[in-house]
Amino acid sequence: MIGIIEYGAGNIRSVSNALNRLSVQHFISNKHHELNKADKLIFPGVGEARSAMDALTRVGLTDWLKEVSVPFLGICLGMQLLFDRTTERSTDCLGLLIGTNERFNSEQSVLKVPHMGWNQVQHKGNCSLFAGIAPGELFYFVHSYYAPLVSATIGTTDYGVQFTSALQQKNYYGVQFHPEKSGRIGLQLLKNFVELC
Repeated sequence: MIGIIEYGAGNIRSVSNALNRLSVQHFISNKHHELNKADKLIFPGVGEARSAMDALTRVGLTDWLKEVSVPFLGICLGMQLLFDRTTERSTDCLGLLIGTNERFNSEQSVLKVPHMGWNQVQHKGNCSLFAGIAPGELFYFVHSYYAPLVSATIGTTDYGVQFTSALQQKNYYGVQFHPEKSGRIGLQLLKNFVELC
């Protein structure tokens, strides 16, 4: 059973619809005593980092998220919040990964901010999250801030700068893109998380 973490800043409906297409049983909750019953967790994120961290604090999930022992997938902002901090409103995040999320610099690039649309994800193919997914496949992105390259990086994308688009640190997985909006390949990644990770 998959638990989807609801904290008022996630793209809950799209993730739930994707899991329904895969016939995966799941539930949605913002209560850690309910989420503790899940075999795996998905942490969707859309919006602004400070507001998301405030929402997590309000529902009492901040400390609990740091001690999750089951496989965990953070999506978009849900991945970025795993880091120490972000320059978005100088926000302290969960601190599970060392590093700071930075904003794309539109002044030094002809690229538009936010980074929105389809882009390639390069990976080495040695992580179960990308089983059956070739390096260079396209996924759908919507974000203005990007995660640095770190030892936990398992996938990278280039948008004026090379950034972490997928990571794994112990039982914590993260993707910057939206698998739930990335068609067949995105569904394959979610299926991999559910069945293999």
